[in-house]
Amino acid sequence: MISIQVREETGDIVAHGSSQLDWMTTLQHVDADRFPFLGSLLPYADTMFNSRQTVRLRQELADRSVRELLGQDTAAEIEALCLQVERTSHLYLWFLGD
Repeated sequence: MISIQVREETGDIVAHGSSQLDWMTTLQHVDADRFPFLGSLLPYADTMFNSRQTVRLRQELADRSVRELLGQDTAAEIEALCLQVERTSHLYLWFLGD
């Protein structure tokens, strides 16, 4: 499982995602060439995106095949967390692997 958080640059947690998705299974179906940001997520490692990268991540989430793979609720939650990062300085979106 991968959990999702928005953190300040100090590491303080600002927001938590609530989606529980089996990323090991899901990530097997992500075309990393077509979706490089989602394709860079690893089920057993941490990945951080800055505000410029979250813009690109949101573009990937707009693809219908990605929304079907992740589920509408999960995709919408990740988009909302991306927007939170983009609207405030010094925030980062973290995907935390098990």
